[in-house]
Amino acid sequence: MDVIKDLGVVFDSELSFVSHCKEKINRVYSMLGLIKRNFIYLIKEFVTLFKSLVRSHLEYANSVWNPHIQDLIKDLEKVQMRTVLTVKHLTYKEQLLQLKLLILKYRRLRGDMIEVFKTLTGNYDTNVTLSFEKHQDCRTWGIIYS
Repeated sequence: MDVIKDLGVVFDSELSFVSHCKEKINRVYSMLGLIKRNFIYLIKEFVTLFKSLVRSHLEYANSVWNPHIQDLIKDLEKVQMRTVLTVKHLTYKEQLLQLKLLILKYRRLRGDMIEVFKTLTGNYDTNVTLSFEKHQDCRTWGIIYS
């Protein structure tokens, strides 16, 4: 399989982004090891370190490589799950609430919606983005109510 790296994103010939996700997961685990070795007693600052040093790797250009394969989605979420499981008596979702974090799949979906909004409202240069024809009919169910 042919791969090429452009602006930090690894593209393969099938555009599956498997190799990109694996590379990001490995890089994030090494960052987590660095944080845990050097900042083991900083519980409150841990979330800030996680957001700036770890999650930034998992979210860089994710509107391009957002995975659709369930195994990749689970592998990416395992990274965050392994990170935040510090209090053993709480579930993963309870710990995310306590740390005020969101699951990565939701953050990727939110980022995609923001990009679509920016494109549709003309916040990007129209010379380099796709132009969408906006349909003026506002029906969503296909039913006309009079």
